[in-house]
Amino acid sequence: MSDVLSPHLFCFGLGYSALTLAQLVMAEGWTVSGTCRSSAAQSQIKNANIETVIFDGTRPLDDAEHLLSAATFVLSSVPPDVSGDPVLALHGQDLERIASNLQWVGYLSTTGVYGNAGGAMVDELSPLKPSSNRSRRRVEAEQAWLRLHRDAGVPVHIFRLAGIYGPGRNVIEQVRLGTATRIDKPGHRFSRIHVADIVGVLQAAMQRPKPGAIYNVCDDEPAAASEVTVFACNLLGVEPPPLVPFDIAAEEMLPISLSFWKDDRIVDNGRIKRDLGISLLYPTYREGLCAILDRESEE
Repeated sequence: MSDVLSPHLFCFGLGYSALTLAQLVMAEGWTVSGTCRSSAAQSQIKNANIETVIFDGTRPLDDAEHLLSAATFVLSSVPPDVSGDPVLALHGQDLERIASNLQWVGYLSTTGVYGNAGGAMVDELSPLKPSSNRSRRRVEAEQAWLRLHRDAGVPVHIFRLAGIYGPGRNVIEQVRLGTATRIDKPGHRFSRIHVADIVGVLQAAMQRPKPGAIYNVCDDEPAAASEVTVFACNLLGVEPPPLVPFDIAAEEMLPISLSFWKDDRIVDNGRIKRDLGISLLYPTYREGLCAILDRESEE
């Protein structure tokens, strides 16, 4: 991933996954800049080598031409709102103008675009049947990004992420805080992905650009949420929380949580292995959670 000039990654949304990617490519000599949602979020990024600007989706960047002119790679993790994708609405034309400079553009979406498959397996060719307004907006955003590729030659790639976990963001933390739950919904499983494997997929795709490509990003073993909670409790040597029937738990769930539980599907991750040569660092939640604890013990 080297060129005559140092590659420059611009991130719309320096969140959990994007910041992890930024830190890794900077170690390889890249320069990185990007946006934060607020000054508070901006202050949390302590690495002075990342130039940050505020972008809350309501107004364009003050000097977008200057900020984007150096970019050779662009990543967007900004979610759509009720009006659509704010990055495309405010800076889609800017991306068109610099299309010839761009080697790769990535958009982080979600496997929620598949909706409820009744427990069946879905892959990148499966029909999109979003079951919530949030997921419908994701489908529309994906389509808008892909139009940018078709109509303007912007080298867009779509990444449909499963539930993200990693250091500082995982069920072990929930168990420690006493917020972990164990909900009983027989036969229902969730797909997950460790943030390090997300970054591995993104880096592999940067090395092998295929504009217009769509990739599912998840691990090899979808599992019941209650099973993962029990495993985390065993790692910590504590008693698991009581098992609560789904119908009872659902009465107190927020709509966003309930929508996750209503969708049931198994996500096929074969394309990232075939097309990108991916070998997952954490093929199941077990390896991922154990690695998180091992890392903590070394710090």
